[in-house]
Amino acid sequence: MLLLSAVAYTAWVLEVVLSTGLDPVQAYISELAAEDQPLGGLFRATDLAAGLCVLAAAVTALATGQARNPAAAGRPSAAPGRNPATPGRSRWALVGWSALALFGAATAADSRLPLSCAPTSDEMCAARETAGLVPATHTAHAVTSSLAVLGALTGLVALTVAARRHHQWPAVRRLGPWLLGAELLATGWSLGAIAAFQAGRGTWALGAGQRLQVLLVAIWLAVLAVAVARSTGPTERSAPRTAERSAPRATEGDDRCAADTGGTPGGPAADRRPA
Repeated sequence: MLLLSAVAYTAWVLEVVLSTGLDPVQAYISELAAEDQPLGGLFRATDLAAGLCVLAAAVTALATGQARNPAAAGRPSAAPGRNPATPGRSRWALVGWSALALFGAATAADSRLPLSCAPTSDEMCAARETAGLVPATHTAHAVTSSLAVLGALTGLVALTVAARRHHQWPAVRRLGPWLLGAELLATGWSLGAIAAFQAGRGTWALGAGQRLQVLLVAIWLAVLAVAVARSTGPTERSAPRTAERSAPRATEGDDRCAADTGGTPGGPAADRRPA
């Protein structure tokens, strides 16, 4: 589900081959799904699919051991008798999956609250938006978009911390910090560009910043999907090998016992005395 969401969340790349009439460097990415855009229905559908897939994956994780215990993804506890599902061990995963659920729900809601027009390419639309003459969906869309960004960032931070603290999901441990740093930079770029546009100071390549921001989230979802999918395999495959390794050790112990007794394992010590 996470991998499907990553694919759907990058549907905007279709503007490379489809004529949208919008400048990808300057236009809000949400303008692709605006009500007055010819391909708006397509991009609203892909946003809805992406949101629902993430939401379903996060809810599934919250209902299973993925959220309650990060180590349930494939590694036993290092210390015998230690409960792996301690609060410290589960907190970051719980926060991370909950944040992804928020991201998915907000993205799905975003698709149902589209902009009515494209303010970066339509001066009349921009003027109406400044004057507060656009539908309330513009404000609602801004709220759901902000919640989606908050959920994505929180999920990225929390699940990366969970992976690094509990030695889970190697791909997340390696790439998570880099993706987080890049995502923070892209988010800062987008917020600065939005502020500049609303102040009438140009767009500051607003579209490029938002597209980078969304692309990084999609990459993160794909990395997480692969990491979670791989996490259950090693444990299942290692069980037979563990049993095989334990058998020779038992045999060697029996052989040493037999050597000490001078006969079969468990034989009496008197068997070694001459007649």
